[in-house]
Amino acid sequence: MAARGVERVLAKCEACIIEGNFYEAHQMFRTVFFRYNSQQKFAEAADLLYRGALILLQHNQHTSGADLSLLLLDVLNNAKSPVSDDTIARVTGLFEKMDPECPERYPYLTKAINWSRKVDKDHSKRGHPDLHQRFGVIFWHERNYAQARYHYIHSTDGEGCAQMLLEFHTSHGYPSEVDMFITQAVLQYLCLQNKTTANICFEMYTQKHPKIDNGPPYRLPLLNFIWMLLVALEGGKLAVFTVLCEKYQVSINRDPHYKEYLDQIGQLFFGVPPPQRTPQGLFGNFLQNMLGAAGSDDEEDEENLVAGKGASSSGSTNSRMASGSSSLLRDSSSPLMATSASPSKTEKTFDLD
Repeated sequence: MAARGVERVLAKCEACIIEGNFYEAHQMFRTVFFRYNSQQKFAEAADLLYRGALILLQHNQHTSGADLSLLLLDVLNNAKSPVSDDTIARVTGLFEKMDPECPERYPYLTKAINWSRKVDKDHSKRGHPDLHQRFGVIFWHERNYAQARYHYIHSTDGEGCAQMLLEFHTSHGYPSEVDMFITQAVLQYLCLQNKTTANICFEMYTQKHPKIDNGPPYRLPLLNFIWMLLVALEGGKLAVFTVLCEKYQVSINRDPHYKEYLDQIGQLFFGVPPPQRTPQGLFGNFLQNMLGAAGSDDEEDEENLVAGKGASSSGSTNSRMASGSSSLLRDSSSPLMATSASPSKTEKTFDLD
């Protein structure tokens, strides 16, 4: 009965649309939706809203279509609908149909991610990776590499991310940045504790990019650093991590954000203690220095790492690894960064919420 009711409403609305009465069709969809919603017929309401939004969007009624799409997400939230392949396809399909300039598009995206966070406890912090992956593909097809990159980093599709980054670099990057594009992505994957995807992304990018010689080892030092860092993760030895960062300090210094990422990676994978708050007042500072001086020789290297006193005479990478000056992973009510309509030549850093 409910299905036949939806079909009758759709038939009436399609007749209005054929006649060009888009406003009337939109209001009819809303009226029937609120009736279903008040009766808690969430499945029927969701089906009506999806099909109504799709019809309106296909007729370039982007504001009305987006309105019904947002109501659909409200239904998914209220019904606590689980994340499934079918639901992801519907949610991202509507997003893809919206005009990129439609003002409701990004609120819709944010709301969709938040829905997946709410109903999926395993991904309550950043949203479901499959949903991010689909958004990443859509933005990639639109050549919005900045947003595509962000969503791929929050997915588990390392191969797709590598292919997108390759295209991003060859079309928008300088030749000298060929290693920086993949380095940024790998370090961010690791900050999200996604080691498997980081490995896949690095392997695919270095194999497929026409400007990267066969390796490992590679001609470019920064690529060798990432390769050895990924290997070092398996052992989890702080001494190896420290030596590796000091040996490749010049390459790491090419982008100041690398040190911040490595600070987080050191804490997550190599047991680097989180940064300690400096005691207040002259006496507190004096006490901290005294306690540091009293440490044993065996602890000296690790204390230097935490305190920011690298073994090398130049500005040590280690000081940034344990300083905690910038936390890369923040809990946020919105998982999205600010949008970038036209990415610059140099690859930008993206907040990892």
